[in-house]
Amino acid sequence: MASNTSKTARASVRAGQSTGGALSVLGEYKYLIPLANGRFAYVRNLTNGKTAHLKTDSDAFVEEIRTLAAAGHGAKIRAELAALESANPQHGWAATEKRLAEAGVFEG
Repeated sequence: MASNTSKTARASVRAGQSTGGALSVLGEYKYLIPLANGRFAYVRNLTNGKTAHLKTDSDAFVEEIRTLAAAGHGAKIRAELAALESANPQHGWAATEKRLAEAGVFEG
């Protein structure tokens, strides 16, 4: 059976899971796995079990986050974005969160 996810993407997600990197302090899965200093991210969609590799300033990223927020995960994603900004302020996560908010992703 062919997979739409690359071997590198699968390995990255597995590595994060095995080291606890994909788990937060509360034992919940992270939705965002940052790449390339915040220019890209793996977005883990727990509603369908898929992980998308997206450019963080793309419309596809906004729509993927919108889908997760509509499923009730918006507050957790906002908390992750704040944590990413706190850990790596030079990567522009605050701007990413602002763009998502301006797009109305977290409303509803």
